[in-house]
Amino acid sequence: QVRLVESGGGSVQAGGSLKLSCVVSGYISGRCGMAWYRQVPEKERELVSTITSDDITWYADPVKGRFTISQDNGKKTLYVQMNSLKSEDTAMYYCSQRVWTSSGLSSRCLDRYWGQGTQVTVSS
Repeated sequence: QVRLVESGGGSVQAGGSLKLSCVVSGYISGRCGMAWYRQVPEKERELVSTITSDDITWYADPVKGRFTISQDNGKKTLYVQMNSLKSEDTAMYYCSQRVWTSSGLSSRCLDRYWGQGTQVTVSS
């Protein structure tokens, strides 16, 4: 059974830092990358950052320069270091495991497994 478990959330003042972790357990075939999302009540889940199996990273504009995504393949753990936190970073943060998924004649790297989330609250 595949499980993703996030940790590291908490309450912090604006300007502070947090490091989130996401531990993956279980066998997963076709892994191609991982991602961090966040969501606030009554809004759609927002993609924050991604990392491929080759460690190519991408960041959403609101977090660029402040967040750093990384992974430890040996420990099957995904991280995000969040610095210079702002009140607008307050959200539930989720990690996802992406796998190659057939789409017609091609394959796409899509979110397949999700964690339960960890809450980040930034007070100004």
